[in-house]
Amino acid sequence: MGFNVILGDMDSVQTNRPRLDQILETVRRYWGFDALRPLQEEAILAGLDRRDSLVVMPTGGGKSLCYHVPPAVAQRTDIVVSPLISLMKDQVDGLQACGYPAAALHGGITPQERRDIEVGMRAERYRLVFVAPERLLSGSFLSLLPRGGVGAFVIDEAHCISHWGHDFRPEYRRLATLKERFPTASVHGFTATATPRVRADILEQLRLTDPTVLVGSSDRPNLVYRVVPRVDVVGQVLEVIRRHAGEAVIVYCISRKDTESVAMSLHGHGVRARAYHAGMDADKRRRTQDAFAAEQLDVVVATVAFGMGIDRSNVRCVLHAAMPKSIEHYHQETGRAGRDGLEAECVLFYSAADAMKWESLIRRSAEEAHQPGEVIEAAVEKLMHMRRFCSAAQCRHRNLSEYFGDTYDRTDCKACDVCLDEVEGVADATVTAQKILSCVARVDERFGVGHVVDVLVGADTEMVRRWGHQGLSTYGLVKETPRKALTNMVYQLVDLGLLGRSDDEWPKLQLNEASWAVMRGEREVRMVQPQTKAARKTDIEEASWEGVDQGLFEHLRTVRREIAEERGVPAFIVFGDATLREMARLRPGSRDALRRVRGVGDRKLADLGERFTAEITGYCREHDLEIEPEECDTRSDDPAIAVDKKLSRVREAALELFAQGRSVSDVAAELQRAPSTTLQYLVEYIQAKRPESIEAWVDQDTYRKVAAVADEVGTRRLRPIFERLNEAVPYDTIRLVARHLEVRT
Repeated sequence: MGFNVILGDMDSVQTNRPRLDQILETVRRYWGFDALRPLQEEAILAGLDRRDSLVVMPTGGGKSLCYHVPPAVAQRTDIVVSPLISLMKDQVDGLQACGYPAAALHGGITPQERRDIEVGMRAERYRLVFVAPERLLSGSFLSLLPRGGVGAFVIDEAHCISHWGHDFRPEYRRLATLKERFPTASVHGFTATATPRVRADILEQLRLTDPTVLVGSSDRPNLVYRVVPRVDVVGQVLEVIRRHAGEAVIVYCISRKDTESVAMSLHGHGVRARAYHAGMDADKRRRTQDAFAAEQLDVVVATVAFGMGIDRSNVRCVLHAAMPKSIEHYHQETGRAGRDGLEAECVLFYSAADAMKWESLIRRSAEEAHQPGEVIEAAVEKLMHMRRFCSAAQCRHRNLSEYFGDTYDRTDCKACDVCLDEVEGVADATVTAQKILSCVARVDERFGVGHVVDVLVGADTEMVRRWGHQGLSTYGLVKETPRKALTNMVYQLVDLGLLGRSDDEWPKLQLNEASWAVMRGEREVRMVQPQTKAARKTDIEEASWEGVDQGLFEHLRTVRREIAEERGVPAFIVFGDATLREMARLRPGSRDALRRVRGVGDRKLADLGERFTAEITGYCREHDLEIEPEECDTRSDDPAIAVDKKLSRVREAALELFAQGRSVSDVAAELQRAPSTTLQYLVEYIQAKRPESIEAWVDQDTYRKVAAVADEVGTRRLRPIFERLNEAVPYDTIRLVARHLEVRT
């Protein structure tokens, strides 16, 4: 990932900088990473030296690590200001899963949890404490801060402090007093989306002193951008979702009504989809968000209310059913995709009608809020940039990069519809445009888009009959063109400036000089249509799957989901997709081999290592795949043979003990293995030996209950059985019964 660095005087950093290996040791211990990404070292050093900074990195670029590391290395307490409870919760869950001491104070915790955290803060047990801006400056919170002072304040989503940003929050303005109240603490702003103007405003509003300013490239090379004319939104959305069957997808709509309508339509086509918007009951929104994070829900159809609070790293597709109102919003929302660095698709279904709707909403809401004219015009200017992004046949990655002030030196991104040569032109576009413009002239420029389209397709409507337009020469002139497709073409002509619209409450189509030039044959027209050929696989997508056994990857996803459900945490907290793909590529069969997988830190190795190596080993044996050996056993010339012998001995011992009817706890104690690993051996025993009964481990009554439900819903997925049994039977028990039913059929 390319980057641009703007730095102040770094002499003090150079003379006092801690050793890089101390930073890397911390990163390896907690997160299992062996190297830093661009700008992370500079950002971490600024935090360690308690020097103010502003860090702008794209989503998925590793911002969080920049403020996670300094307090862990320095053994101090830092405070993170975060705007949403869901953001805090996900970060804290992820940190705690890595063994990192962190906590969050917010309205979503119980009184006892609050008291425990307050005790921990006074004892300085936490390296990071997350808090909302409203709570930060309250007297009750300030009394909890360490006696030795706070090392640093981290302002996450720092663009929220700027009027010129896309998500201004008035409560963020109070953070300007931090420098006065805590003169010895450094302040660090972090954001993924900020134009040069917004960056300057953040620096001014936070009153940063001689700050280190680090600006990473805004480009997300792992994202594939596509902009497609919208003609049938549900059908088009459904087509893209089917390309991502079983994967996480977010669909953004403008209105609450649209989210519910699209979600209902998708659900009717068998897609696990739910709506999400600010008008819903808070508990219902939380359940939807939790189900999505737990991988129990594939698709969320949402307004922008479903935005910053989503930390799921493996969203493989973000769809916009309509155009966002600014490139900043688009960048932020598409930023939900591919946070794990793997490939993801971003599709925007566009109509010029979106821009017109947004401009009307912007002006009306601004006037109602009595905002100054310059703020309104700035918002309209952002809208026009977004409109040009959609209509221009220019590399999408270049367009976005240049908007945020970056240089883009590639001639072909190979990751957008333009560079993949997927943009399809309308055949005889100039002739079709002449017919549309001629119809506007024939109806005396007195009607809007809907009526003009009705005339062109030959519709028999009351309005057409009332005005006698069925007698016009343009009536039914393009009746072979679907109405939705023709409507989109009319809006394309408006977008191209070849057709105007009045500013009335009910806008009318109007001709201009460019219109007449087209009708006289003096100007050619190019319009686009939804592509008819299948979307191409990109180089990034093919490279990310190279060497990965997809069956093993899906198996590990199932294991991850089961563990997440058992522990009540989002699935990505267990392991991210990138780590699972690495496991499915390397196939580590031991703890030492697993330790070499990126994303496996000390805590997760100790906690989950045996379970995952057992799952990988079992899968590889069943499918005749090689596994990666552990460290060389000196008693064998071939390390792979030594490892396989060692694993085989333990496994065979377990199978012999289970054949005697021994319990899981007895076998785990005798073999000195974790209960989760031992349970996996029991599953393997059932699959390999096909015993007549598993009564030694599951009583007959429970077995019959599980079997009865499994007969109705199948055994492929355990959660439906778990829910049908009112969550009264543990997953492990259901798993044993399901496997026994499978081998007995």
